[in-house]
Amino acid sequence: MSNESKLPSREDAEQAVRTLIKWAGDDPDREGMLETPKRVAKAYQDWFSGYNEDPHEYLNRTFEEVEDYDEMVTLRGIDFESHCEHHIALITGKAFVAYLPKNKVVGISKLARVVDTYARRFQVQEKMTKQIASSIEEVLQPKGVGVVIVARHACMTTRGVHKSNVDMVTSTMTGSFRTNDATRLEFMNTIGHISV
Repeated sequence: MSNESKLPSREDAEQAVRTLIKWAGDDPDREGMLETPKRVAKAYQDWFSGYNEDPHEYLNRTFEEVEDYDEMVTLRGIDFESHCEHHIALITGKAFVAYLPKNKVVGISKLARVVDTYARRFQVQEKMTKQIASSIEEVLQPKGVGVVIVARHACMTTRGVHKSNVDMVTSTMTGSFRTNDATRLEFMNTIGHISV
């Protein structure tokens, strides 16, 4: 049985939104709300499109004719939007991704697509950081991978403790990024001061 056959229908999703609107205290049948369930269902298709994508497919498109290039490749400031799996609240941030190639490199846009694939799922920032690094490690098999994510979480800024201007920073280092202080320092110097 495929995952798609287990999914609720679009009508089920729209009905769930109607129920939430009622539960919040509003009328889903008033003029301003009539199309809201359809709009929310469509937004969910976009926000959570990462479930329909395989990040490994992007990383499998590599280049091997790179004149034995074996220095660090870094992509800085990859903007992303995600949603926390605890409150479905918005997470916005930037990812900084680097790897030390062995004998193949990947197009830089593919690194951004890997970030987006994981971001467009219900997420915990720590888990997302690890998923990005693990995916690059598994497919490219480089000498090491470094991933740093800095993000703001609406679940903290718009509810609960209501603390704005707070960034969360997570990192995952593998291979030489973990074992070699000089490599880690080069990565951190390359990404510079990080902020959302």
